[in-house]
Amino acid sequence: MHGNSALPNFDARVSPIDGLLSDTPLADFLPWCRMAKRFFGTLFARPQAVPMPTAADWHEAAGVALFAGFKEDELLRLRALAEQLLADKTFTPVADAQPTGADIAAIALHAALPIVKLGVSWYQGWQEVVLYPAQFIHKAEEMDAHGVVHQMHHVRSGEAWAGGPLILSLDDLKWSGRGEGYDVVIHEFAHKLDMANGKGSGGVDGLPPPHNDMKVADWAAAFEPAYQNFRHRVDAGEETEIDPYAGESPAEFFAVLTEYFFDLPEALVEAYPAVYDQMRRFYRQDPMERFYDVTNS
Repeated sequence: MHGNSALPNFDARVSPIDGLLSDTPLADFLPWCRMAKRFFGTLFARPQAVPMPTAADWHEAAGVALFAGFKEDELLRLRALAEQLLADKTFTPVADAQPTGADIAAIALHAALPIVKLGVSWYQGWQEVVLYPAQFIHKAEEMDAHGVVHQMHHVRSGEAWAGGPLILSLDDLKWSGRGEGYDVVIHEFAHKLDMANGKGSGGVDGLPPPHNDMKVADWAAAFEPAYQNFRHRVDAGEETEIDPYAGESPAEFFAVLTEYFFDLPEALVEAYPAVYDQMRRFYRQDPMERFYDVTNS
C-alpha cells in the first residue's frame, strides 16, 4: 500500500484488523489517534541505545526454522553480514519498545538472509530501523472511486518508506521465521529491494533490479499471470495457503512471496513454480534444496 502525496511513499505489512478502524465511533477512536500522534512524534526521535547481541543471542536467533539446513560456515557468513548491517544502520526504539539483544540479532539475521548472496550494498540509500513494541497506527488520506477523500487509520506490523526508515513491530518479530510463511522482517526488507529499482512511486512495483543474467520479460512472464491468478482466487473466496494480502498489489505480491520463498518454499513451488524459479535466480539461493537436504539427512 502506498502513502498519499503528503508523505514519503511506503509499503507495509498490514495487521489482520487493518481497515476496521475507519468505521470506529469517535469516542472509541481517540486512543488510536493518540497512538498515531505518538507514532509521528517519535518516528524521527533521537536514537536510543539498543543492546548489542551476545554469542548466546546470536545462537538463539539462528535457532528458528528459517535457518534450518544452514551449515556452520554458512551461518558464520550470515552472521558476519548481519553484524555489518548492525554497524551500517541506526536502530531506534520508540513508544517504550525495549528490544533485547536476541531481538536485535534476529532482525539482523532475518534481514541478512535475502542478501547473503547479493551483498549489503542492496540495502544502501537509507539509514534507520524504527522498532515499536507491537503493531502501530498509520494515518493517511485515501480517495475512493467517487473522488471522496477519507481519513484512514491502518494497523501495521511493519512499513518500509522509500528513502526513509524501515519500521518493525517487535511483537510480530516473535512470530517470524517459524516455517509458516510469515516473516515481517523479510517482508519489509523485500520492499527495500523492490524500491532499489528507482521506478514510479518510490520504485515499488514488484520488480527489483534484475541481474545481468536475468531478463525483465522472463520475470514478467512468471509474475504477472501468477498475480492475476492469485487475485482471482482470493476474489472468488478460495482459501489459499499463501496469505491473501499478497493480492493487494504487485509490490505486496513480491514481498509476501519472498516470505514464502525463504520460510515456506514448498507452498510457493506448489502454487507458482515459475515465480519460485525467478526468485531463485534473483536471490541466488534455493531454499527448497536446503530444506530438502536437512529433511532427508
